[in-house]
Amino acid sequence: MREQAGKFITLEGGEGMGKSTVRKYVQSLLEEKNISYVLTREPGGTPMAEAIRQVLLQSYEEIVQPYTELFLMFASRAQHIEGVIKPALAQGQWVISDRFTDASFAYQGGGRGIPQDHIQALSEWTGADIQPDLTLLLDASAEVGQSRMRRRTKDRIEQEDLAFFERVRKMYLRLATLQPHRYRVIQADQSLTHVKKAVASVMEEVLS
Repeated sequence: MREQAGKFITLEGGEGMGKSTVRKYVQSLLEEKNISYVLTREPGGTPMAEAIRQVLLQSYEEIVQPYTELFLMFASRAQHIEGVIKPALAQGQWVISDRFTDASFAYQGGGRGIPQDHIQALSEWTGADIQPDLTLLLDASAEVGQSRMRRRTKDRIEQEDLAFFERVRKMYLRLATLQPHRYRVIQADQSLTHVKKAVASVMEEVLS
């Protein structure tokens, strides 16, 4: 594997946007260039963070309070950053993460209504304000996402209603507008061929 400064790439978007498919394609592009990378996800990424993920995503008879969800997300993220992301980047590896801090701004901020400054404060306290070099936002209507999820067993968050995911999408698009230097919006309701072409074009920017 060739040695070079590590880059941090995140994949974001609502449910059913095809992040897993795009992640595999990004992996293939890095492998073609013989670039060493670490693949990870949020919530999760380390044994403890994955345990917190299970707590977050399972369903309960009681209502999970928005701040409970937010704090658990950042507890998992704190482990993830120190245990996976920072060490990999320090070694010159690239990191591909299925979601990162932007997901909290979109889901717990946009979706749950938690003030953005509360989320920003947690980002700063936990070191989660680290900025990805590139964020691929896979975007399509919430209706498209829900249609794709119809035959899938849904976790607790995936069971939210359409209005919730519309708020999530709106916040993601707002983030993309506010941070155009790292966000690239990929239209996820296109054919897979068109999605891959768009991703390849964006990846050329960081691979060149």
